[in-house]
Amino acid sequence: MTDWLASLYPWIKALHVVSVMSWMAGLFYLPRLYVYHAERVQGGLAAAEDLFRTMERRLLRAIMNPAMVATWVFGLLLVLTPGIVDWSAAWPWVKGASVLAMTWFHMWLAARRKDFAAGRNLRSGRSYRLMNEVPTLLMLLIVFAVIVKF
Repeated sequence: MTDWLASLYPWIKALHVVSVMSWMAGLFYLPRLYVYHAERVQGGLAAAEDLFRTMERRLLRAIMNPAMVATWVFGLLLVLTPGIVDWSAAWPWVKGASVLAMTWFHMWLAARRKDFAAGRNLRSGRSYRLMNEVPTLLMLLIVFAVIVKF
């Protein structure tokens, strides 16, 4: 049953990498939008509020959500491909935990979008700047785990 996975391995891996790149782009950009939204939109400027809300919603729904789903689908297919993962090593567990953390961060960003949309954001631009570092740290863990295979 898994022979087809082995024969499609290069394609699945390529699709996984493209999906991850798309997801990461959104994970880097959405918190930055939140920084600008929190800091620049003061006094209830309706046009600016609408613009930020539209950009945030479209980025999350049209790019980030599909990219996250595709990342998970292609990643799980890679995990199911025979001979790819050595479960006795630490790296697949580090990667898995980091991907779960990245998914949590995605969901946290989605919840913050709802806060902005409802006009009840309580966080400062500085807090979003700090949170903007989370995907970078997780990305470094994932890349080093997968490439170095510690």
